Amino acid sequence: MVFKFIYFLLIGLAAGWLTGRILRGRGFGLVANLVIGVVGSFLGAILFSVLGFSAHGFIATLISAVVGSIVLILIAGMIKKS
Repeated sequence: MVFKFIYFLLIGLAAGWLTGRILRGRGFGLVANLVIGVVGSFLGAILFSVLGFSAHGFIATLISAVVGSIVLILIAGMIKKS
């Protein structure tokens, strides 16, 4: 159980970092992007399951988390502007 939680956190942190690299200038800084990556990994899992996809393995889980993080940053950016 502890291993899965640590694995989840590492995936989320990596996703946040990758999202910050992909969306240069649209993120919220390194620490915030890492936190958004962790939260975005939840969102990515939900989005992928709604679309009928499932992520198995490191790469697929990372892609799901990055997609969720990008969506979360875009939503947060739209809320920040209004």
